[in-house]
Amino acid sequence: MSRHEIPGKKMAYQKVNADKRTPGNSQYLDNDDLQATALDLEWDMEKELEEPGFDQFQPHGAENQNLGHPGTADLNLESIQPATSPKGRFQRLQEESDYVTHYTRSVPKSNRCNFCRLLKIFLPATILFIFGILIGYYAHKNCPSNATSSGTGDPQLYQEILKAIQAEDIKKSYRKLVQLYKSEDGMEISKHLKTQWTSLGLEDVKFVNYSVLLDLPGPSPSTVILRSSGQCFHPNGQTCGKEVRGNSSQDLLYSYAAYSAKGTLEGEVIDVNYGSVYDLKAIKRMREVTNEIALLKLGKLPLLYKLSLLEKAGFGGVLLYVDPCDLPKTTNLTYDAFMVSLNPGGDPSTPGYPSVDGSIRQNRSNLTSLLVQPISASLVAKLISTQEDRIKNGVCRPFRITNNEKRIVNIQIQTVSKFKTISNVCGHLKGSASPDRYIVVGSHHRSAYSYNGQEWASSTAIITTFIQALMLRVKRGWRPDRTIVFCSWGETAFGNIGSYEWGEDFKKVLQKNAVAYVSLHSPIRGNSSIYPVASPSLQQLVAEKNNFNCPRRAQCSGNNVSSVQIQGDADYFINHLGVPTVQFVYEDINTLEGPSFLSEALFPKRATKIEDMDPLFNLHETIAKLSGEVILQIANEPVLPFNALDIALEVQNSLKAYLPSIPQVLAVASRLRESAELFQSDEMRPANDPKERTPIRVRMLNDVLQDMEKNFLVRQVPPGFYRNILYHLDEKTRQFSILMEAWERSRLLPLNETHQDALSEVFNSIHTAQVHLQAGLDVFESVFVGKN
Repeated sequence: MSRHEIPGKKMAYQKVNADKRTPGNSQYLDNDDLQATALDLEWDMEKELEEPGFDQFQPHGAENQNLGHPGTADLNLESIQPATSPKGRFQRLQEESDYVTHYTRSVPKSNRCNFCRLLKIFLPATILFIFGILIGYYAHKNCPSNATSSGTGDPQLYQEILKAIQAEDIKKSYRKLVQLYKSEDGMEISKHLKTQWTSLGLEDVKFVNYSVLLDLPGPSPSTVILRSSGQCFHPNGQTCGKEVRGNSSQDLLYSYAAYSAKGTLEGEVIDVNYGSVYDLKAIKRMREVTNEIALLKLGKLPLLYKLSLLEKAGFGGVLLYVDPCDLPKTTNLTYDAFMVSLNPGGDPSTPGYPSVDGSIRQNRSNLTSLLVQPISASLVAKLISTQEDRIKNGVCRPFRITNNEKRIVNIQIQTVSKFKTISNVCGHLKGSASPDRYIVVGSHHRSAYSYNGQEWASSTAIITTFIQALMLRVKRGWRPDRTIVFCSWGETAFGNIGSYEWGEDFKKVLQKNAVAYVSLHSPIRGNSSIYPVASPSLQQLVAEKNNFNCPRRAQCSGNNVSSVQIQGDADYFINHLGVPTVQFVYEDINTLEGPSFLSEALFPKRATKIEDMDPLFNLHETIAKLSGEVILQIANEPVLPFNALDIALEVQNSLKAYLPSIPQVLAVASRLRESAELFQSDEMRPANDPKERTPIRVRMLNDVLQDMEKNFLVRQVPPGFYRNILYHLDEKTRQFSILMEAWERSRLLPLNETHQDALSEVFNSIHTAQVHLQAGLDVFESVFVGKN
């Protein structure tokens, strides 16, 4: 497969054994075509009725569609419970062969010879019958059946596949990957994955390579010099010139901010706390900050957003740290520095387009004018000369520089920008019924240096073990309805570069054909609680799987499935493709209770950390089975298990949490909910009933459901914020993130137009979604009325 060939270009949708008596080409109903003529849609689906596998379905008569608005705008949704809410999940009609045996024989001429004739016929027939049964039994037992789709959401089949996922297999795969970690360029791991996935039977496993611009450490670590004493420190607080042993030397080199400005800066250290709009306004009232150095805590808000505020305020540099008070008591990172990436996503030299041969390269080695240097908490303590006990009466006291303190430091940052070829490893399992509809499953493999310990190895071991279990069933003749694409991404730590470049390369194909993304990014971060994150349309499905599969030893989150911003390679699929996404992660409860966005810091850790958290790899097995069942259900259910009504309810809840009254936005949200209720009851509920279900309804339902979230991608957002406004900043934020940020800024800055711009973006998104659903309802009505 060439680089321009998506794993799945060979999956291009083709009609199989279709009756070709009708001229023209049949195409899938796209989002942009929802208001196309009913005759075109009807013709296309009538061809589907003639295909093998659909001949048992017969379209029913038109149903009475109530497309008008209900009498009351505020409908009572308490009656719609998750267990009974129409979610588009149903069992495809299973046909059983009706065997009718016809016995015919001549009327006997006389009673005298009747017995003899019967005996001559009966004995040989009985012997042949028994012999035939024996042959048929052993032939069926020893010979595999032909490859077919299950044709239905079959829980028993899913459990058969998931049962083959074993903790011991994940452990073996994990340890093999950790052994390959010694390779400096990471290619050994990529080659290993390609070889292993191919041997398991995955189809068309290929390297997909891109030449991208990376910002790598320089020949020596960065330094911070305190001018008053002349003392020189490395980012972890260690004195310069002191002998460094073992892995610490590499840790020092990789304690940096990728794509920061380079050079030397001397200035006063100004404590800006978390760097919010409030923090900066309070500081600017008291002092001049031009070309000074901000002491900034990580957390609470996206780092790129806070850096944009500091840059706009006039700061020249940033010392970035994680306050120990924000970490669980059992976590001690006082002497550890870390890496961050200032890259919002993809190759910086080709923003918005893929890094393929011939692409025009831009000079963007620095993505900010700020000199940004991550430092350890121990170095912060030295810079502010604190001798106080930070733990008093069991309460942790955060770092603060008092107003009468003045600290001038010199920071020196040297990094090297260079082009490097990165590799994604991608393969697929082609679907039988809808091969041009893709469920993308993503893990990631290591960078040139390992961050966050061996979480990448957990990610890759889980996806490999799931592929192994899946292909065991495929070899026995089964295939999913839709194609499953498996990818292991390269250079995630530098800004999800591998997944972004692949997504940009195949953007047009994925916009039309990608159905869902299942993320396996860093699945084991703790061992106390399963933490599921999913798009609103997938929350019911994820909650069901989480409740059913939750181990007793874990404190599961129940129905509290979140739609919040997450780290990792799901970013492109959420923010540029509007693809419904799901991710299961094991976390520590104490970590979840702390500030958000601390995971932006990538700490080098030892390989033993993962096995300390999960020595038997039972947590890995749980994540693999939870993710696997969701993958199977999305790939194989005739109607996609997405819930449009949950999106409408999420929109209303986000607006209710917003303080200012915005009647026009609330009104359009109410109309969206009404359309979603009609769509769920009039179109999706009949799809759950085999007596009412028709292939044309299934086809159009999936087209509407697949494109629903694309309506919520807005054009402009603050740096670090999601373009998909259905996702909140964190668990504590219920309102739309862009409205929250714009409202806070408008309260501080006079004549600020950002608030109105954000309101307009939200209003237009909700309106577009409502039109999308209503157009789907209109098409349904036109098609079924036209058939009568």
